[in-house]
Amino acid sequence: MTPMDSEVRVIDAGAPPTRFARGWHCLGLADSFRDGKPHPITAFGTELVVFAGSDGTLNVLNAYCPHMGGNLADGTVKGDSLACPFHDWRWNGKGRCTGIPYARRVPPLARTKAWPTMEENKQLFVWNDPEHRQPPAELAIPRIDGAFDDGWTDWTWNTMVVDANAREVIDNVVDMAHFFYVHYGFPTFFKNVFEGHVASQYMTSVSREDMMGETAKALGGKNVLHSEASYYGPSYMIDYLRSESAGLTVEGYLINCHYPVSENRFVLQYGAIVKKPEGMDEDRALEIANKFANGLGKGFEQDAAIWKRKSRINNPLLCEEDGPVYQLRRWYEQFYTDIADVTEEMTTRFEFEVDTTRAVTAWEAEVAENLAKGATAPF
Repeated sequence: MTPMDSEVRVIDAGAPPTRFARGWHCLGLADSFRDGKPHPITAFGTELVVFAGSDGTLNVLNAYCPHMGGNLADGTVKGDSLACPFHDWRWNGKGRCTGIPYARRVPPLARTKAWPTMEENKQLFVWNDPEHRQPPAELAIPRIDGAFDDGWTDWTWNTMVVDANAREVIDNVVDMAHFFYVHYGFPTFFKNVFEGHVASQYMTSVSREDMMGETAKALGGKNVLHSEASYYGPSYMIDYLRSESAGLTVEGYLINCHYPVSENRFVLQYGAIVKKPEGMDEDRALEIANKFANGLGKGFEQDAAIWKRKSRINNPLLCEEDGPVYQLRRWYEQFYTDIADVTEEMTTRFEFEVDTTRAVTAWEAEVAENLAKGATAPF
């Protein structure tokens, strides 16, 4: 090995965690599970089943029947119970066997795991905890009032499977520079705050004129986007957005959430609601709102293309403008640690603002050069 070789940075890919994050995980829009059928979910290295009782209450159980292993997702909802397709054993939302049609009595130990659930913002959440503790009230998902307001659109909702560890999604919280290269805007302000179970990103971003596509044009051309995004726990982010362009202001909420399938695969879900702009007819308001929501969704497709091809890296080589990557990962580690082992360093308040001066100067020059060459938009 030459002296030069010894100075080369070697990537430490490490290994993904052997457990899944403690916290609330969104499984999707709640009403999508209220069709009278059981719904299979592959998550946390196992199989789950979601079904609604007769009153619409959503339940999540282990999918495999503890009698003889039949998959309850192939069964039938009967009243408030889910009947196994193998021998018709009935299981209610609390995991108790409510009946066996051919048996004189139900065995006293006839129980299966019922996962804690909650509904908020018209979405269904399931609680995962390797220590089998119940979810603390203070970790409940915050309510978004716009989700219950007729002045806002309904949720758009999209799902994709990504073959990577879920930490790849979380790293975006501090990644200022990728907004220019991947999402075609550049931040003029970028700040992070981590405290307790919440990790936040505050950003003001200006669109790239050399990469302006149909979505941006529909929203009035060059725009300034204000974003206040927070992860509440390990997997659910609420992002309040305000887009300002050509006298038109559009407000919206973006949800970015995921749940793990395995250590190296996760289901990414994203959706948006948009406040219908005032002063225009209903059809035009919905058109603007839908274009805004669809434009937000493009960003996740761009990210996923990167995640699918990149390497996992435990020792990223950083410059000053890359932000607090290691501090964010320390915050994230609390969800993979037993409660008794969570340290103050993981949860104490931390703030960091990136100085974007150098980046903005360089990016403005690049945009100007591209415009002079006649750059074309990717979408």
